[in-house]
Amino acid sequence: MPQRNDTAIWSGLFRISAESGQTLQAQIRQAIVAAILDRQIAASMPLPSCRILAEKLGVARGTVVLAFQQLVDQGFLVARERRGHFVNPEVLATPAKPQKAPEQSNEIDWKARCQIAASDMPPPAKHENWIKSSYPFVYGQFDPALFPTAEWRECNRMALAVLEIRSWASDMVDRDDPLLIEQIQARLLPRRGIFANPDEIIVTLGAQNALYMLATLLMTKGSKVAMEDPGYPDARSIFRLAGAQTLPVPVDQSGIVTSSIPSDAGFVFVTPSHHCPTMVPLSDERRQDLLARANRNNQIIIEDGYDSQLLDEAPQQALKSVDRSGRVIYVGSMSKTLAPGLRLGYIVASAGLIAELRALRRFMLRHPPANNQRAVALFLSLGHHEALVRRLSSAFEERRKRLVHAISAFLPEWRSTNSAGGTSLWLEGPRGTDSRDLAIAAASRSVIIEPGGRFFDQNDKPSRFMRLGISSIALQHIEPGIRELATAAGRRPAAA
Repeated sequence: MPQRNDTAIWSGLFRISAESGQTLQAQIRQAIVAAILDRQIAASMPLPSCRILAEKLGVARGTVVLAFQQLVDQGFLVARERRGHFVNPEVLATPAKPQKAPEQSNEIDWKARCQIAASDMPPPAKHENWIKSSYPFVYGQFDPALFPTAEWRECNRMALAVLEIRSWASDMVDRDDPLLIEQIQARLLPRRGIFANPDEIIVTLGAQNALYMLATLLMTKGSKVAMEDPGYPDARSIFRLAGAQTLPVPVDQSGIVTSSIPSDAGFVFVTPSHHCPTMVPLSDERRQDLLARANRNNQIIIEDGYDSQLLDEAPQQALKSVDRSGRVIYVGSMSKTLAPGLRLGYIVASAGLIAELRALRRFMLRHPPANNQRAVALFLSLGHHEALVRRLSSAFEERRKRLVHAISAFLPEWRSTNSAGGTSLWLEGPRGTDSRDLAIAAASRSVIIEPGGRFFDQNDKPSRFMRLGISSIALQHIEPGIRELATAAGRRPAAA
């Protein structure tokens, strides 16, 4: 490999950006490590001096010094007196990544080898760059301005204390952090009227992990699952991956139409607090009928309380709270309050089922990261979550009212469901509207919306429905965002 003496060539190896989520020091370390592992730096070639590299990158010299020192500590670089920093020859002694032969043609068809075609399921609603959008009406994301950064940092610092580390660093096998179980039991579940014993609770990596474990454990080819239509698309895919048949059941202004639930369905999946995606709550009459039918037909009810921690004007008790037969399985999540990226949820069910879920989870992932469990447990125990829920609920209520007013003013032909609470609004457009086309037109105006077709069982058909999330858009951006959406829809907004 030829020597590189021109320091200008090093700028090609270092791509750093102030907009990256990583610190400048971390970006420098990542660039050097990548160049070393890709064999782009010879062992005999000195790296630029800290001063020169800092000038090339436009950063402080101390930033480069700290990056170099950490790479020396990690064994990637060696410092030679009066000569500078070099790649550690021991790192280069390990085999490099094999290069794929271009003429190779007998590649394995991995999709054909797969027993289940996960990639054939409907894709998720991806909005990777939603935070850069001017008007992100996206669902399921968080608002950095509302995130409790100081409180979350405090709890993570506490979890990193020596005694705490000794508590969570060992392999817990199939157990969960007892403090977190205690806090879920005492702080989260009573909000919806659920009172459970510790052996009736298991921690999961979010609600989707919970549903996947339940489907794996309870369902098989030929199982029938009655589902709301429209309904939660990822739940539908998870059940189908387990071999189950999903049976669409219509939804109206009172929630799932219980009289239309097939009696031969072994499972019923519902979102009773706020139906996904219309946000309507399941009426008391329908709740009683659902439980009665489940008892009569020996059905298992999977209740998804995905946003049940937010405060409502008229909060409902969970189905699980009035279940006397043990046939309701409650799935909860902290994604809508603390953060979706934390991936923390829980299942509440009879102790016998929880024991089986623990045995299954041990083979899948043993247990969710114990340090995260402890940090969340501390967050709950210190009252930070209670304060956050009040702040979020107030902010979301104000945003929801502003959104309803803006829709009425600038998109009066769109009809929205009239329901309190939740983090989104479900809208039905005029006949002939295709929300997929509207989403494309809106994106060109920096407005992100979610077309509604993916929520229906027949999701390949054009749909005039859309969902607008309110959790990540600032209050002052809602009205101008709807103005832009109205323009994208071909309707000229009226003057304010």
